[in-house]
Amino acid sequence: MKVLVATEKPFAPVAVEGIKKVLDEAGYELALLEKYTSKDQLLKVVADCDALIIRSDKVDEEVLAAAPRLKIVVRAGAGYDNVDLAAATAHNVCVENTPGQNSNAVAELVFGMAVMAVRNMYNGTSGTELKGKRLGIHAFGQVGRNVARIAKGFGMEVSALDPYCPVEVIEAAGVKPVTDLKKLYAENDIVSLHIPATAETRGSVNCELITQLPKNGVLINTARKEVMDEAGLKEALAKRPDLKYVADVKPDNAPELEEAFAGRVFFTPKKMGAQTAEANINAGIAAARQIVDYLRDGKAPFRVNK
Repeated sequence: MKVLVATEKPFAPVAVEGIKKVLDEAGYELALLEKYTSKDQLLKVVADCDALIIRSDKVDEEVLAAAPRLKIVVRAGAGYDNVDLAAATAHNVCVENTPGQNSNAVAELVFGMAVMAVRNMYNGTSGTELKGKRLGIHAFGQVGRNVARIAKGFGMEVSALDPYCPVEVIEAAGVKPVTDLKKLYAENDIVSLHIPATAETRGSVNCELITQLPKNGVLINTARKEVMDEAGLKEALAKRPDLKYVADVKPDNAPELEEAFAGRVFFTPKKMGAQTAEANINAGIAAARQIVDYLRDGKAPFRVNK
């Protein structure tokens, strides 16, 4: 069995070593395509592979059609909107993600951004503290649960909304469940976004929702830029000069927002939530183990396509 690791943004060398060790123990061959600059390079090397590990790399119909032996694709990370799930299913290819492996890294970034926002982007003026503030978590998956855990250390009041997560799970984490989306925004000083980009959620965080935030509210997005209604975000920031928006996912209208709302918006230069040595290693090795489990035993606990 041949396993291709195709990463425009490579794993750390220690992660690649860990992946190789897992595959060597299973008797599988490792192929590497790192820092590739064209899709043609991927199409060429994927042709004789049985499994594929990717990060933010796109796997579409063309890639799948070029890989007749491909049985499984594992996205090393939580989000998987860079994979065409319907096309994968049509080609009888299993798609998995590695939930939880990057979650602490992303959660820690949330608080780096939160502190920066309440300290007025470190502009030298007097800010406020996180202690005693109310934090709303929009989606209570692995990242959201880590955000809740860390928030308690800051002495924050935490609530969460997630229609796909049982209320008992939210309560067991010591978090107040909320079922009304507008209420989540209206009753929290800071809201942290963790929803995936789906047909249901794309563009769903709009002006009406953002402006529910109380005075001096902060919205943090370490999820996907697609969940934001970018025109609505601009409108909300214009209507409410007290609001701030900080994101690990730079919007398409970032230059316009930075010019119009200087000191109230911040965007990382690239998506950095999972960019820690620990997350890099964890996700890569988890992906390799999931491939072995699937190819050897048919196990796919984190399958995301039907």
